[in-house]
Amino acid sequence: MTATICLFSDSEFGFDGFVSDFCLTRDENKNAQRYHVDSEIRVAGSAVNGPDPTIRDESRWVPALAILAVLGLLAALPGHVHVLPVWVSYLAALVVIVPMVAVTLTAGNMLWIRIERTMIILLATAYVANTIAEVADMIGVITFHPSGNNAFALLSSSVAIWVTNVLMFSLLYWQVDRGGPYARASKSSAKPDWVFPQPAAPEDLPPDWRPLFLDYLYLGFNTATAFSPTDALPLTHRAKMLMLIESAISLLTMVIIVARAINIIPS
Repeated sequence: MTATICLFSDSEFGFDGFVSDFCLTRDENKNAQRYHVDSEIRVAGSAVNGPDPTIRDESRWVPALAILAVLGLLAALPGHVHVLPVWVSYLAALVVIVPMVAVTLTAGNMLWIRIERTMIILLATAYVANTIAEVADMIGVITFHPSGNNAFALLSSSVAIWVTNVLMFSLLYWQVDRGGPYARASKSSAKPDWVFPQPAAPEDLPPDWRPLFLDYLYLGFNTATAFSPTDALPLTHRAKMLMLIESAISLLTMVIIVARAINIIPS
């Protein structure tokens, strides 16, 4: 007895105009079973239409504008505490924004994508360490020199720490989850670090939906205010640790520094 199974697939190998047929033939008898694979690749038409379509990577203007907005806020806040010199913040922002612009202008050049990812992760890591140092310094001032506290300096410092905390962790979430925005756009097989609620209602979503920077900014904001997951749930250990650190910084800032600032505001 002979059984034949054929699979027909259009656009095999990623080129429009190609049709490939794969046939698996099974010959059965008492003594042996033999399989034959017949494959045929034919071109529908006289010419190939073109290469794989370009992957539509996420626009970098939104995260770049978020960085600039935070820089503007920090410049406008009077007398907030900072461990590093002010010019370091502007230099760090420039180091991150330049690769973002390059990724946009070069339509997803892999070299610039890797540079962007590396710079953002390094910058965010350095700023998290700097923020922890600032919070520790302010708690030390409040604890050991309570009489010299300035309410408005404490309030502006707490706002600066909290806003920077949200932005930096949002950038980290954006770059860490499933290998970054380009990997998500290319439908990488990497496992997600967070599960978002949108896929639960696919009928209400476009077919190519994926989380963008604003989704991670919302995740960072909720983590800093609720001190726990809200709609997006962490799946991996690194996602949980990142959210734990962000929540701890936010909790210390709001409970200790803001509370002390409000307590000493002159009536």
